[in-house]
Amino acid sequence: MRVLVPFVVVLAIAACSRGEATPAADPARFDPIASVVTHPRCINCHQDQSPRQTDLKILHQPLVVRGKDGHGAPTQQCQTCHQATNTADGFVPGVATWGLAPLSMLWEGRTKGQICEQMKDPQRNGGRGTGERVIEHMKTDPLVLWAWTPGAGRTTPPLSHEKFVQALEAWASAGMPCPLDERASRK
Repeated sequence: MRVLVPFVVVLAIAACSRGEATPAADPARFDPIASVVTHPRCINCHQDQSPRQTDLKILHQPLVVRGKDGHGAPTQQCQTCHQATNTADGFVPGVATWGLAPLSMLWEGRTKGQICEQMKDPQRNGGRGTGERVIEHMKTDPLVLWAWTPGAGRTTPPLSHEKFVQALEAWASAGMPCPLDERASRK
């Protein structure tokens, strides 16, 4: 009896016999995810002290600060301007939970390898201990979903939300491999 082996399995066996990473564990699986999470719609709120605006990632005008909980200073909370939906014909973006990402999810100035490691780490990904929970967050969180309906002529991430979720699922099923930190690989 002949057994048919899927071509990808043959490639994986051949790669392993040569001491190479299997296609499933390819760190490049994170590249499409990185193209989204480093896009201004995401990175503008994954900041240290003050959010950024526009594709140029300029400091928020008027100047606002993170505040204790990531929702602005007590005298100027994010919801002072940002409502439950985009307002002023989309000029002021909005989601009911508008605010900066927690500091544990700071992506500003990080390499894609560092962001990848953060996304896997429950201590730095909002307590999401598994790939499935990271995917669920990216599929359903209103702030994440806003990136694809930002209003006022803002650009959207380079992948559709559907393709982004597919990339997350492929990455998670491959064991969440991360690219090497570009700075570390130069040493």
